[in-house]
Amino acid sequence: MSFHDKTEISSKEEWIRLLESKELNRTNMNKLIMNYLVTEGFKEAAEKFQQESGVCPSVELNSLDDRIRIREAIINGRMQEATVLINQLHPELLDNDRYLYFHLQQLHLIELIRSNRVEKALAFAQSHLSEAGEDDPSVLSELERTIALLAFEDPHSSPFGDLLQPAHRQKIASEVNAAILKMEHQESTHPKISSLLKLILWSQQQLDKKNIKYAKITDLSTATIEGPK
Repeated sequence: MSFHDKTEISSKEEWIRLLESKELNRTNMNKLIMNYLVTEGFKEAAEKFQQESGVCPSVELNSLDDRIRIREAIINGRMQEATVLINQLHPELLDNDRYLYFHLQQLHLIELIRSNRVEKALAFAQSHLSEAGEDDPSVLSELERTIALLAFEDPHSSPFGDLLQPAHRQKIASEVNAAILKMEHQESTHPKISSLLKLILWSQQQLDKKNIKYAKITDLSTATIEGPK
């Protein structure tokens, strides 16, 4: 009997039983959760989780305050305030990372469009973003998508409406957060749990390429598993 024959699992139920038979160290799970909270700057949640789990964060939690203020400014659409706070914390950051600076400027433009200040939006794009678009084709593409919002009576329902969704602000907030952590020489600029999830996706892709039957996780957020196909 080949190794493949010995290890082949034919049903979803068998996979779940196998998974449930594997023990996970609770301390390791708690450390992953704490790493996520600290890396993403969720100070209050980290403090409460420390009390409940006994896991100590890898940094002093008060050091999260600056990142929290910056993230909250971005999440609430206050891009100019966020830019000022970033410059106060790390004056060289946006000078060295022009793509990140463009994203903050782009978000400010989006907020002008969101509030229907069309003339201000066009003037801001012309004075602050046009040169960036000329120098970088990827920036130009993003800028064109943003300006295209002005062509629609209801930008939210346009093909570019994703730019107006809270998820886009969160994406840029995460980019800024990672850039600050890198500036501060933190061990990790992204939560370790995200690396584990990416590893799952990569592993499944490799199994798919080899046409191996396995129970596939089809939704990471709910850990939904489909039986082998």
